[in-house]
Amino acid sequence: MTIEFKAAVFRAPNEPMTIETVSIPSTPPPGDVLVRMRASGLCHSDLHVIVGEWEVPTPMILGHEGAGVVEAIGEGVTGVSVGDHVILTWTPPCRRCRYCVSGRPVLCDKVAEHSANHLSFDGKTRISTLDGEEVYSFAGAGTFGEYAMVPESGAVPVRQDAPFEQASLVGCAVTTGVGAAINTANVRPDETVLVLGCGGVGLNAIQGARLVGARRIIAVDIADARLEQARHFGATEVVNTSTEDLSERVAQLTDGRGVEVAIEAIGLPKTIEAAYASLARGGRAVVAGQVADGLTITIDPFVMSDSELKLIGSNYGSSRPAIDFPQLVDHYMDDRIDLDSLVTRVISLDEINDGYEEMKQGVGIRSVIKY
Repeated sequence: MTIEFKAAVFRAPNEPMTIETVSIPSTPPPGDVLVRMRASGLCHSDLHVIVGEWEVPTPMILGHEGAGVVEAIGEGVTGVSVGDHVILTWTPPCRRCRYCVSGRPVLCDKVAEHSANHLSFDGKTRISTLDGEEVYSFAGAGTFGEYAMVPESGAVPVRQDAPFEQASLVGCAVTTGVGAAINTANVRPDETVLVLGCGGVGLNAIQGARLVGARRIIAVDIADARLEQARHFGATEVVNTSTEDLSERVAQLTDGRGVEVAIEAIGLPKTIEAAYASLARGGRAVVAGQVADGLTITIDPFVMSDSELKLIGSNYGSSRPAIDFPQLVDHYMDDRIDLDSLVTRVISLDEINDGYEEMKQGVGIRSVIKY
């Protein structure tokens, strides 16, 4: 038995996604969970695929930032039940490899082997067109459709009073940004934090730094509107690098010392180098922006050693989704972080191409599909 449903199908770069009817098994295979999607955020990572910067197999259902309700479970599933509200993670851990057992599930061997190739743990797809063509699911999630099927560990239960539109953002942008500040950078209350880039990840890095009591948070962007948003989320100072020199402003704001933490949320070599150059002695620069493959940066290893500087990569906010997702939802419901202001437009699945056109133009923070 199968379920037929609507999905936005990506078939070629720089071409609109097409709304098609596809099918999925109504009974999940052992270890899998069938989720009826209720909301999905439009993330910039998917845009890399849409414009041809990342090559993927096709046809594919994009989307990796979503929330929904468990509709069916496969044999052996014990961690979720039918009716649970869940947030999907695009790094479903195997829970057995050396990375998982050491508390670093985003580095899981299974994720690197299968999810990164847009497949399930058994190396297969779960969705097909009505004429039998296999359809891949982006990062093994594929949230731009009315249903998704993921491994049990890819569906994290959360409280049922949280709205789906806001909860969906925890699946990527919120976890990536807040986690970069709290998990990767380990921001402490007495520190000054510099955040370069005030998109979805950067604004959440600001929220994360504020959440743990950073003394000062300096937001950097080239758009005044984004910097105003940054102030709302917790920035104490802002720098518009289209009119101001970053190194001069950082020196002014820190009495020439530099910042203890710099979080780069753009993904460009020049901004990574700028983050690193802004550090005080003993400081740490975190790369949370999505960087294109093959790019390089230049740093002085003597300065790194002499000043004990650290340059740290951050994948998915160094998160543990099974722990962090419910906690972040609790923070939202307790008014400790703001997810409402991240959702600047709620759209239908039919409007997905318009949503990505707006993203290209830098409009809003997050459009969210409501199913």
